[in-house]
Amino acid sequence: MYKSKIGFEILVPIIFLLGAIILLSLSKEPSWLGLIILLPVILFIAHMFLTTYYIIHDHQLTIKSGFLFHKIIDIHTIQKIAETNNPISSPATSLDRIVITYNKHDSVIISPKAKQDFINHLIALNPNIVLKFKAKS
Repeated sequence: MYKSKIGFEILVPIIFLLGAIILLSLSKEPSWLGLIILLPVILFIAHMFLTTYYIIHDHQLTIKSGFLFHKIIDIHTIQKIAETNNPISSPATSLDRIVITYNKHDSVIISPKAKQDFINHLIALNPNIVLKFKAKS
């Protein structure tokens, strides 16, 4: 199992926003109803961050993110893996992402913590995968 990398560039703004909402709810006249409503939101976000992972097993890549996203991809259909920082909503908890292109026109953006090990594992199962990475300076 490969856990998703947790990026501070996503986590810090979420914490700041939720913290500001909590402080506003508690200032002057505390709004306990607002805090009670906010609690499920906080739990949902924490759940998404803690349960986003990727499993490679039996030539299949399983991508899981909370209870909302579950996808199984046949590794032999993967055509390309490329770097991306696209902030689009995806099963990735960091902006240090890769986009996996599979089938004819399907793709998914993920952010494995052990990115190079993850890619090497996929390449070992499907050596036809094309890698597109930016040159490091």
